[in-house]
Amino acid sequence: MRRLSPFVAALLATAVIAAPGIAADSKTKIETSTSTEESGDKPDSDVAAASTTEDAQPSRHSVQIAGRTVNYTATPGTLIIRDDDGKPTASVFYTAYTVDGPARSRPVTFIFNGGPGSSTMWLHMGSVGPMRVDTPDVAASATAPYRLVSNPHSLLDRSDLVFIDAVGTGYSRPLGEMKGPEFWGVDGDIDAFAKAIQRWVTKNNRWDSPKFIMGESYGTLRAAGLVYALQQRGMPMNGVMLVSSILNYGIRNPGFDQLDVTYLPSYAATAWYHKRAGQGADLASFVAQAQAYARGPYLLALQKGDNLAPAEAQAVAAELSKFTGLSTQVLLENDLRVELGRFRKQLLLDQRKSVGRLDARFTGTDVDAGGENPDYDAADAALSGAYVGALNTYLTGPLGYKTRLSYRPNYYSKINTSWDWKHKAPGINRPLPVADTALDLAAAMRENPRLKVLSANGYYDMATPFTGAEYDLAHMQLDASLRPNVSFTYYPAGHMFYIEPGSLAAFRTDLLRFYDSATR
Repeated sequence: MRRLSPFVAALLATAVIAAPGIAADSKTKIETSTSTEESGDKPDSDVAAASTTEDAQPSRHSVQIAGRTVNYTATPGTLIIRDDDGKPTASVFYTAYTVDGPARSRPVTFIFNGGPGSSTMWLHMGSVGPMRVDTPDVAASATAPYRLVSNPHSLLDRSDLVFIDAVGTGYSRPLGEMKGPEFWGVDGDIDAFAKAIQRWVTKNNRWDSPKFIMGESYGTLRAAGLVYALQQRGMPMNGVMLVSSILNYGIRNPGFDQLDVTYLPSYAATAWYHKRAGQGADLASFVAQAQAYARGPYLLALQKGDNLAPAEAQAVAAELSKFTGLSTQVLLENDLRVELGRFRKQLLLDQRKSVGRLDARFTGTDVDAGGENPDYDAADAALSGAYVGALNTYLTGPLGYKTRLSYRPNYYSKINTSWDWKHKAPGINRPLPVADTALDLAAAMRENPRLKVLSANGYYDMATPFTGAEYDLAHMQLDASLRPNVSFTYYPAGHMFYIEPGSLAAFRTDLLRFYDSATR
């Protein structure tokens, strides 16, 4: 069967992050705009109901963090962003958590997921907010009821938090003459987030507060570009956290070997977890061995292309088998380049199981065991229902948010398929055909030598492999004086590593250390 190119496979795979779902409509009256969205001859009532007036619905709460009570205000609401002529272009939904007391010197962190086309449901309901949905293990149920619990590992005691949904997702909608595609591209999206953050900071008088950005998945590509965009508008950041990172989509184009190199250590971690390779070694040391082989002999062999001798190929296959748990026959049949879908099918083929993409600890069964790719992502299927259900319950229940809109956990059907991947990077005359915002992040760090970067990674993440994050950040051509500003952390979980309680606790500890370093 013809092999799908890594880049095409990567783009297609972005459309399987979360299952769709909506919130119950409220009958509360709000001002409506004249915006419509093409859907045959009928306007999208969701878009037509978006208000041109900013909204804020605060309520008071408390949470126990690190053994003490933190009193805070939760404010779900909307920000109106405008074009250069002052005309409203979008209503951007956010949920802000602010702690009582003087705010001037208190950090504020802006947080978002990616997709493109995903709301910020995952980070909001799973990571550093004051409440989270409890999905404690790899057998998490896809059916209700779900447990919404206080989060003792929240970051709220250290920083105010603002979770933002991209235009078209969550409760965020285009306004006026805008239909949506104006925001559905690398640069239009970065501009919209920059305007929303500037508006929130101005509205809440937080220009003097230390500022941080946290993005996940495609949100890391956005975050790296956003840091530079905000800096050019007079708002430098103290730090940026890249959760499960991918900054350079260009290396996923056909004809490059880097993606195969990038995936090998993640394959090794997955094989280790499922006891197909590396037994007798601890996870970190086995992964380090896989990385050394991937970046050395494996890369050199791949670069020979069709000139690789049969004896060399056999030797490489034997080594790859030790790391991946796959047979040398399978490896040779795949030209030593096993694409992700095939690995997920082949690893546990004898058990008729496939492994997850977002988190390779999860397993599922397909219609048949011999298919080319898994029928679905077992991790996504196990987790999405809990996150969608909990967020809808939380926003309209404990937070009491009232709106006529339905909450879109994602809007892949419109956004992902029409995404404009071009990007105007700093110092390059023409737009890149495929974005690499590591260039933007590097430029921001050169202009702001105090900017700190934290790359947080899950060993079992098959969506954005940790070795890829290391590659992107190691190719920013930074001066030696700036390189210590970039740090890495790793957790024994997947793409949303915070679903694993031990990893979430460790993430909080790492974040506290990072914030201390970025605010000194």
